Amino acid sequence: MNELQMTVAAGIFIPFLGTAIGAACVFFMKKELDENIKRVLTGFAAGVMVAASIWSLLIPAIDQAENMGKFAFTPAAIGFWLGILFLLFLDRIIPHLHRNSKEQEGPHAGLKNTTMLLLAVVIHNLPEGMAVGVVYAGLMMGNETVSVSGALALSIGIAIQNFPEGAIISMPLRAQGMSKGKAFVYGVLSGVVEPIGAVLVILASGLLVPVLPYFLSFAAGAMIYVVVEELIPEMSQEPHSNIGTIAFAAGFTVMMILDVALG
Repeated sequence: MNELQMTVAAGIFIPFLGTAIGAACVFFMKKELDENIKRVLTGFAAGVMVAASIWSLLIPAIDQAENMGKFAFTPAAIGFWLGILFLLFLDRIIPHLHRNSKEQEGPHAGLKNTTMLLLAVVIHNLPEGMAVGVVYAGLMMGNETVSVSGALALSIGIAIQNFPEGAIISMPLRAQGMSKGKAFVYGVLSGVVEPIGAVLVILASGLLVPVLPYFLSFAAGAMIYVVVEELIPEMSQEPHSNIGTIAFAAGFTVMMILDVALG
């Protein structure tokens, strides 16, 4: 394995590691996470995802289409909407249950609540894996707008926001009576789709060369859908609190700094 391949493998693994470490909180914390802490973690994750969508995905997509002049926005706009519609499609066909919600979404399949909660996180994590995969695919193809440090910044940013996701899955399951080991496994499994999605995108990298700007913005659209449809409502639930908004701003700032400083 050469140096570039090792870099790509590490970049794919880092976000998954964030989920696993977060899920491991079930071994060290005795009680379920306080609602305000959940708001903070969810808001922070949302901020990271929005900033990553802008600096790691949409701006590079526009830069790569600069030869289109005034219409350089076209691939970014089209790809962004395709990402939105793709997640909307998954939202409709996969039975799932959002945290703190009693109403199932998608078709009725008679699944356990824990399974549907896991599926909701899987839907959430898919675009993140695609985002990492498409950036590293661009790096492997020698794309000038993608650097090793910029790709690493995205991986680290996704890992940071994956940490609370792992905890938010494993801790409530433990509180419902599930064993620590099983709750940890469920938390880890929620993040498995990310490296799988990243690898599939990289394997298709040969096909991505002419349409890389579309795929970058596709991943951005999918991530923004998750933020608006799932994370923002969760951090804004009653009783009203501004703590989620502050955490969102903090996550946005951290990811912006990472991307600009390392990119």
